[in-house]
Amino acid sequence: MFNPDSTTPKLTFSIRVGFLQDDQIPAWDDYVLNHPKGNLYHLSGWASVIRKTYGHKPYYLIALKGKGENENPIHPERASDPDAVVGVLPLINLKHFFFGNRLVSLPYFDFAGVLGDNEEVEGLLRQKVMELAEELKVEKVELRHVNSPLFGENSGEDGRRPGNFISKSEKMRMTLPLPAKSDTLLKSFKSKLRSQIQKPLKEGLTAKTGGFELLPDFYEVFSTNMRDLGSPVHSPGLMRNVLAEFPDRTRIFVVYRDREPLACSLTIGFRDTLENPWASSLRKFSHLSPNMLLYWTMLAFGCDNGYSLFDFGRSTRHESTYKFKEQWGAKPTPLYWQVFSRNGKDLSERSDKASYEKLIAVWSRMPLSLSKWIGPGIRKHIDL
Repeated sequence: MFNPDSTTPKLTFSIRVGFLQDDQIPAWDDYVLNHPKGNLYHLSGWASVIRKTYGHKPYYLIALKGKGENENPIHPERASDPDAVVGVLPLINLKHFFFGNRLVSLPYFDFAGVLGDNEEVEGLLRQKVMELAEELKVEKVELRHVNSPLFGENSGEDGRRPGNFISKSEKMRMTLPLPAKSDTLLKSFKSKLRSQIQKPLKEGLTAKTGGFELLPDFYEVFSTNMRDLGSPVHSPGLMRNVLAEFPDRTRIFVVYRDREPLACSLTIGFRDTLENPWASSLRKFSHLSPNMLLYWTMLAFGCDNGYSLFDFGRSTRHESTYKFKEQWGAKPTPLYWQVFSRNGKDLSERSDKASYEKLIAVWSRMPLSLSKWIGPGIRKHIDL
């Protein structure tokens, strides 16, 4: 059994690293589903989702045990399998003359990164990434991890490593353990939070859970909220392709006042975790607290459908979204994003705050129809 905390064994078999082929997809996904550190965004289907939506080219690296070898210290049950998967690394190439040329694992989402049987295998995958970066002449490689990668643990105070790696952990993953029944969760909340959940119900708001049939209402709220925030919106094709690729895992939630959608979200299940990559509500109806009903509906769904953890998504510590998630009892754990600069440029996050705020102000005043038309063409090149 794989133990990530044990002393890393040296490889006693040869490894070959290549690009994922169609006939290897089942083995890839089986490896992700059975690896203790495998997560939703390691699944092979995201390559198809992103390629179909935005046309970005995927480079999915797969590490296989060499033919003719019989030793497997990590998975003895696969000792006789000459082509057993021992590591994976999903990568997407975003290339644009203005936004730059990058390899990211995985753009638009909080994590993916290197996944291997041990440090030796992960090292081979990183080496292949560096070779690919040179071949594609990318400006940077970004690997997003839930857990602190081995190569970042001994970095200095500024997170730097040889080869211009920078380790960043400013963003927090906010998660809440779920009981087996939603009633149990509701009883565990403080009276103030229970009152906040009751408020939208007393105002006559209702919530629906579904799939494709709720996508138009979802996108109307989502695109409006993103415009109001001053941010280009994703293409509706992204959510449509997620629903098509992961139909049994994905659910859309919408909160209504009569037939008018006020808040929305999309969740994706993976093993015991219900992930929430997108959620939005309309500012002008904030006095009705549709967000409280939205999140309670997702949490109740998670409890009553066998999930034991709810992932609220990433936040920056002490900002408003962080505090909103914290009130539900969510606890923070740092996300570890490693960035490699191929040309040695300083990739630390810096921005001209005044200029950035001006752009947000301009975008937030844009007509909704225009923001929905031009937004996806810009958003596809922004990897956050």
